[in-house]
Amino acid sequence: MIRLEFAEGYRFMQMLQRSWTPLMAAAFAVLAGLAAQPAAAEELAKDLFGAKKLPAVAAPQSIGFYSTGCFAGGVAIPMDGPYWEVMRPSRNRRWGHPAMIGLIEKLSRDAAADGWRGLLVGDISQPRGGPMLTGHASHQIGLDADIWLTPMSDKRLSPNQREKMSATLLVDEKTHLVKEALWTPQHALLLKRAASYKEVERILVNPGIKKKLCDTVKGDRAWLRKIRPFWGHDYHFHMRVGCQPGSPDCKRQEVTAPGDGCDQSLAWWFTDEPWRPAKNPDKPKAREMMTMASLPRGCQAVLDAPAPSSAEAATYYGGASIAASAPAAVQPPVAAPEPAITDGAGALPASANAFAATPEIGIPLPRPRPGN
Repeated sequence: MIRLEFAEGYRFMQMLQRSWTPLMAAAFAVLAGLAAQPAAAEELAKDLFGAKKLPAVAAPQSIGFYSTGCFAGGVAIPMDGPYWEVMRPSRNRRWGHPAMIGLIEKLSRDAAADGWRGLLVGDISQPRGGPMLTGHASHQIGLDADIWLTPMSDKRLSPNQREKMSATLLVDEKTHLVKEALWTPQHALLLKRAASYKEVERILVNPGIKKKLCDTVKGDRAWLRKIRPFWGHDYHFHMRVGCQPGSPDCKRQEVTAPGDGCDQSLAWWFTDEPWRPAKNPDKPKAREMMTMASLPRGCQAVLDAPAPSSAEAATYYGGASIAASAPAAVQPPVAAPEPAITDGAGALPASANAFAATPEIGIPLPRPRPGN
């Protein structure tokens, strides 16, 4: 009996020894899964910022870089203005730093004086910036805006048209050159006017549009330095404003290269290299992986900040206002405002709260374009 029990025990030990390695491997796999669980469960920044329908009540401030950041004190451009209409309103991306919103309104007036019928305004930013649920990698700090290269029509667009109307593609996808039948001198004037503002550091356009400007612009060509070729941008241009006063944590971009950009750097876009298929097309984009840990520390405070009472309370009515009066302030204005952010009308003081009552600003008369 004792020998039998010993033999059974010996066989059990042998079986246990043979299964020890796979058992340990399974145990380590379970532990590794548990250790990784908190990181996997961390919510994506795009979902957190995409869920915010209203901006953060605070002094205007951009935090981080254009593709990795957020902003506080944002304001919305009105859905309609004398010389603009907001497109794709359901995206709720008509928000930006007050300097950007004021500049768009100013551009709409100046462009109208140049002969452009009115701006169709595309994406600016989400109410608090941050990575978007879909689309752009940039537009995160309230200093980027997309303007369609299609002018306003004679009649106001309906809500349904704003959501579904297709933009006009100005560039041939095969040749990467501008469609001559669609290009007009007014397109060039619009881009020149946008580049004339000192706050604007870059304007991204399709390489075909850049080449068209290089081939046709006469006289003053200094403004072409700001016009930068980039993929896409065949139906709109991307206007980017530099970091504004009052934003110490805003990360500046590199200065554009000297010259008008009509050199070998442009010629590269008309080789095969820029248009080759991506080596790893299924690689997830940075936006799809960003958590709050990926963003500057100040973005958590922006996410947690209180919101104004409504979108209307945070809508910017500067310059050529379409409202009878400015919206009521959510917070009292700063007693001693600093100098204005921009030269033109429609800019809020750098230190003023974004939701303070808009000061009375007259509509500027058209004036000669500055050199650069």
